[in-house]
Amino acid sequence: MSEVSVTKDAVEKTGELVALTGVNKHFGALHVLQDVNLSIARGEVVVVIGPSGSGKSTLCRTINRLETIDAGTITIDGNPLPQEGRELARLRADVGMVFQSFNLFAHKTVLQNVMLGQLKVRKTDKKAAEEKARALLDRVGVGTQADKYPSQLSGGQQQRVAIARALAMDPKVMLFDEPTSALDPEMINEVLDVMQQLAREGMTMVVVTHEMGFARSAANRVVFMADGRILEEAPPEQFFSNPRSDRAKDFLSKILHH
Repeated sequence: MSEVSVTKDAVEKTGELVALTGVNKHFGALHVLQDVNLSIARGEVVVVIGPSGSGKSTLCRTINRLETIDAGTITIDGNPLPQEGRELARLRADVGMVFQSFNLFAHKTVLQNVMLGQLKVRKTDKKAAEEKARALLDRVGVGTQADKYPSQLSGGQQQRVAIARALAMDPKVMLFDEPTSALDPEMINEVLDVMQQLAREGMTMVVVTHEMGFARSAANRVVFMADGRILEEAPPEQFFSNPRSDRAKDFLSKILHH
């Protein structure tokens, strides 16, 4: 028995891809992240939920240093986050990010948007970058839109292009910061379907979302935040059927019964 647990621990240690230890962040007097500890294993899908203002998006943005932290450490694949310059650009290529707003370049075609990072950061050959971009656009279901401009696409299509653009960098981990919250209801599922597929394929993902159906079906672990702290983390079936904290019970009662 002990032999099995030792082996499992060893696997878990080597499998750790993202680690936040004692992370604190203030915006002025507001203490938005309070002593946050979180470890994400390679291939794990972690869904972060909680009320507005709980620190979820800030947590997500610290992992690729879009937000700096005041105290604590964050490592990706055993390496601390770089401060600035070329190393930071490389980190952001390794840590893909999909935002609430799609952040596509309006003056570039869909294909050019997906090729750009490959050419500028990864220094990929143009022909190879185009082939990869087209394959990824097909994969997220918008291959026929390659020569259009973002404004010619629906919100759901634009968000799928944004996912393809992040995937083009061969990231070690993908961060999703409320990726469906700016979408019309009928477009939400087409984005979640792509994310479900990524989860099934073993992509390491940190997803901040209000989509509880996605959390139930795709997450390995649900992390519940409130007031800048992680109050609870558990497998989805355990969290949704039997949350431990009163704060989580209250949150779920408000969102699951309407």
